[in-house]
Amino acid sequence: MKRYDVAIIGAGAAGMMCAVEAARRGRRVLVIEHAKKPGEKIRISGGGRCNFTNLYANDGITQGTGGYLSENPRFCVSALKRYTPQDFIAKIEAHGIAWHEKTLGQLFCDGPATQIVDMFVSEMREAGVDLRLSTTASDIERTADAEAGGFTLMAGDERIACSSLVIATGGKSIPKMGATGFAFEVAKKFGLPIIEPRPALVPLTFEPGFLEQTKALSGVAIDARVSCGKRHFDEAVLFTHRGLSGPAILQISSYWREGEAITLDMAPGTDVFEHLRAARSQSGKQAVQTALATILPKSLAQAIAARTAANAQLGALSDKALRDIANAVNAWTVKPVGTEGYRTAEVTLGGVDTRALDGKTMEARDVPGLHFIGEAVDVTGWLGGYNFQWAWASGVACGAIVRTLSGRIQ
Repeated sequence: MKRYDVAIIGAGAAGMMCAVEAARRGRRVLVIEHAKKPGEKIRISGGGRCNFTNLYANDGITQGTGGYLSENPRFCVSALKRYTPQDFIAKIEAHGIAWHEKTLGQLFCDGPATQIVDMFVSEMREAGVDLRLSTTASDIERTADAEAGGFTLMAGDERIACSSLVIATGGKSIPKMGATGFAFEVAKKFGLPIIEPRPALVPLTFEPGFLEQTKALSGVAIDARVSCGKRHFDEAVLFTHRGLSGPAILQISSYWREGEAITLDMAPGTDVFEHLRAARSQSGKQAVQTALATILPKSLAQAIAARTAANAQLGALSDKALRDIANAVNAWTVKPVGTEGYRTAEVTLGGVDTRALDGKTMEARDVPGLHFIGEAVDVTGWLGGYNFQWAWASGVACGAIVRTLSGRIQ
């Protein structure tokens, strides 16, 4: 039976970061990945350019303005403070990977996302990590000396032993890439509670009546403010044949719950009522859709005019009628019926309950040597590099403090 200090299941962002950190500290590390290649989510992220972090990823944890969702929002603070976006920028720059800021602090590679994957593969090789691809992990058991930490498991058809076991298999999002609930199954096996997982950063779907009203808008994108409860996001919204998507919708989907409505301001910063009143006073014969088309895409202006005032001229409309039209733009309230699910969700909300984990080491409090990192944990970031920053930070936190074969934490 082969023995390792650390066995990491999952060669994604968090798993590979953890492997490098642990191996550089003298640990004998095994990484088990069921896919044919490591880092598949890294490869497809950011349209193939990898939105690897966000300049503001740590601001919300210190200022209380958000950035991460969790039943215990303070849990992620320790790891994120110890490994910052600037730390990861320094890492990729040391490998000669060029990058740029796109918008709202979002950082992307100038070249393909595979540069990030290649960087980790190279670092793991140099540090002596044993990477096994196309290999399934199963039959995980604690050793007899469980109090000191220690596990055995099958890596393909070989049984191996390790002092520390790290679960870095992510959540259920994008199953076509091999995503499963493996991490949650392991957590349940060892008695760790789970915050109910659900798709997050995902398009919202609507009932047939809504889709009939908006079918001509499929493919139209606008800048908007989208609100749900007390949370709002100012980014792009995209009309689709299933409902609504785009960055603002993906962001609000993490906060939306079934039965709730969302509100869209499709002309943020513009008082549409005053805009229409001014247009009416200047040209009462002007059609509603013509006036709206000066601040909205033409097809959207036509759809709103048809829904609220047909083809009426502005001069024929009262202030109340103009107010109704304005509300259809500045405060359009709609009720989604669901989401597109894990098939298109960028991340999984919920996961291993952080109350069962040590925020400094990611170790299960009641199961010595068992760690959970990355998306498997109930920490979910905003769109735009936040989730990768959590992967890097939680991977470093875990990799820096894992047990050796003697059971010692170094």
